[in-house]
Amino acid sequence: MTQIVNPDLDLTISRVIKAPRSAVWNAWTDPASFEQWWIPAPAKCKVAAMELRPGGAFVTQISENGAAFAPHLSGCFLAVDALERIVFTNALTGGWRPAEQAFMTAIITLRDHPLGTDYAAHVMHKSPADRAMHDELGFYNGWGTVIGQLAALAEKAV
Repeated sequence: MTQIVNPDLDLTISRVIKAPRSAVWNAWTDPASFEQWWIPAPAKCKVAAMELRPGGAFVTQISENGAAFAPHLSGCFLAVDALERIVFTNALTGGWRPAEQAFMTAIITLRDHPLGTDYAAHVMHKSPADRAMHDELGFYNGWGTVIGQLAALAEKAV
């Protein structure tokens, strides 16, 4: 299913990763691998929960400059279609519980590409103000960095 991008509410980023979809999928779905790329280095990531099923919890923590781990993302998986798509949101927490504050829903898609995998992230926001804030916080730099880290990990695995 192709999502329609609303330029007032959505941000998108994509990259060709020179690895098969299975390698990219494994880097996304194995918590130990995920921790290696999810947050821009040198910050560290810890997966507190990764229940890869609709309604499953998705919780990460961040450590910057060697500090104690602090909350980073608390969300819920909406869809997990093996080797094709992962959809998550922070509008809900695990078990479909409403979150305190919704900010985004992300659709990650993996498609075959002659060089490996076409990786795309479509991030939807509830308001133009939230979209603008995410953009100003460095969406393209941050998400671009972590996709680069994901690519390096997946490409090394093959």
